[in-house]
Amino acid sequence: MPRHIAILSGPRGSGKTTTCQRLIDLACQRGLDCAGILSPARFEGTRKVGIDLLDVRSGQSRPLAEADSQPGELRTMAYRFDLEAIQWGVKLLEAACPRDVLVVDELGPLELERGQGWANALDVLRRGQFRLAVVVVRPTLLDTFHRLLHSKPLETPIKSERVFTLPIPGTHPDDLPLAILSPM
Repeated sequence: MPRHIAILSGPRGSGKTTTCQRLIDLACQRGLDCAGILSPARFEGTRKVGIDLLDVRSGQSRPLAEADSQPGELRTMAYRFDLEAIQWGVKLLEAACPRDVLVVDELGPLELERGQGWANALDVLRRGQFRLAVVVVRPTLLDTFHRLLHSKPLETPIKSERVFTLPIPGTHPDDLPLAILSPM
């Protein structure tokens, strides 16, 4: 069975998580089995106050990170991460495959620069127990992602690896999810 990786990239607020959710909805409508993680932003009014972690299979959600300056065991400049939610995400990714569609939203500085968060997603991707993997990666981390993914042998050859960059002006919201699903 051919394996495909679609890398979804774009600046903050460009619709990467929304595109992933639309893709999951379309894939499920087609009878495809989906698993993985989504990281939707949490807002109070127009202010982003945090990030949640959503299990694609069950729909369960937990707070992942808070936008604050409080001390924490695991933080970036803007966010304080919940270690239990991180561990839950690691377990969800380990159990996600084999599947038709694997979604990893997102691999960011924690994973690709610090080897924390759900850095195990790289091993899950290398195992290739999916027909399509959709991975969200920031534009500034694309080279790092490719280097780390291919730093160890892939257990299953990948037929195609495509990068989709948001936003795409003048397109219908479902055009990109349909394009990403096209090899299936």
